[in-house]
Amino acid sequence: MKSADPRSEGRASARPKIQTAAPKQKNGTCESTSLRGESDGRKHPIHLSSFEARNRPVIIFVTACTAKRRKVLASLSTHAAILAAWVAASEWLIGRYVIMPDHIHLFCAPGVHDAPSLERWMRFWKSLATRGMGEKAGTVWQRHHWDRQLRSGESYDEKWEYVRNNPVRHGYVSKAEDWPYQGELNELR
Repeated sequence: MKSADPRSEGRASARPKIQTAAPKQKNGTCESTSLRGESDGRKHPIHLSSFEARNRPVIIFVTACTAKRRKVLASLSTHAAILAAWVAASEWLIGRYVIMPDHIHLFCAPGVHDAPSLERWMRFWKSLATRGMGEKAGTVWQRHHWDRQLRSGESYDEKWEYVRNNPVRHGYVSKAEDWPYQGELNELR
């Protein structure tokens, strides 16, 4: 028996070619499956729940940006307000972090067994930090954040070396250790 499509002959996984409608016009945004569309036309990350496997610790790498990428974070008073918010929002533990002028990179882990979702916790500490900065709600942070759970084979230390050199790559300092808006609140392992 001959196949209708000669190119598929002899291949067990061959499927008939199905004609589809004309391809959709791309609007310049990423078509990734890890993003979801919003009514504002932008793509936003899908936040999957973190999981613990075989008694290994959960460490999540998070990036949170300011609204309209305003450069309002790199100051001693803002640094103090963010640290106070993280201490108050103690259901999640902050490991190492770097505060850049318009975004924050941090590593975190659930601090209690029944910790709230990462998304809910992020909203909570961002609202505390905003109040601590003396700003109006909704003016400091982008609504969403980017997060990624570190895989078992990934090295927290290697990721940290890359993140802590962010101020050097942006030209703010010549050595990473000179950047004053970084630190470690809890040792995550």
